[in-house]
Order: sequence, then C-alpha cells, then structure tokens
Amino acid sequence: MKTIQILSVLTFMLLSIDTVSAQYGNNSYGGGSYGNNGYGGNGRMSQMNQGQSQEKPKEIPVEVTVGKIMDKLTPELTLDALQEIAISNVLKESIRSQGILLKAETGQEQKIKEIQALSETTDRKINEFLNEDQKIKYKALNEESSTKKKSRRNR
Repeated sequence: MKTIQILSVLTFMLLSIDTVSAQYGNNSYGGGSYGNNGYGGNGRMSQMNQGQSQEKPKEIPVEVTVGKIMDKLTPELTLDALQEIAISNVLKESIRSQGILLKAETGQEQKIKEIQALSETTDRKINEFLNEDQKIKYKALNEESSTKKKSRRNR
C-alpha cells in the first residue's frame, strides 16, 4: 500500500510540474520575448515563441521508481533475490497501469476508485511472495505510511 501511495504522489508531482510549466510558458515569461521586445512584445510573437519552446518535462523511468521502493522494502522485509525480482515486476506493472489510469479521460472520483483497486490488487500480489513474518512487516509498513499520509492531510 505504501508503495502505491509513493507512486501516486510521484505521478501527481510529475503531472503538476507539467501544468505549472505550461502556465508559465516554460519559465520564459512570454515565450522568450521578455528580453527581446521589452515586456512581452506584441502578444502574437510571444504566443508563437511559446508554442515552439514548450517541451514536456522528462518523466522518471518506472525502473528508477521501483528501485527506490525496493531499496526500502528489501532490508525492511529481508527479501531474498527471487522475492526482489518478483515484487519489482509486480511494482513495475502496477506503476505502468497507474500511469495509464491517470492519463485516462475519466472523472477524478473514478480515477481514485480505480487506483485504490489497483493498490489492493498490487498488495495481494506482493503478499503472495512473502512468508508470514514478512506479511506482518509489510502490513505494518503500509499502516505506518497511511497514518503518516493522513497526518499530513490534517495539517
């Protein structure tokens, strides 16, 4: 569950960065005409420059995100090599699915429900690879992360 929450936050941050970048014209204040024609030029020129200079921010590769999650999970749960591989594959699949869900043209409530269902499915798949002691630790990690998330919301 914690891994899905981390992934949700990372995905949200990536999407937020793209929105902010689009609002400010990639931080060039008028598409580059600020320094050339005074304070914004004639308007049409700044719009043309802005369209040419906008680029999407680089997305963090799924493997990097999964690597960070596994760096935390492996020592906490004392995973063996086979468990690491299996769980990282589950996480990669989950993150890719989450990215597709977030880009879908559906309502916010529908996205939340689908991401929660994906999170539950991911937890179930991860638990299949854990022994009883690891399942207890994994559940505790998930509960700990959800209480931290709730306390941040209440501030």
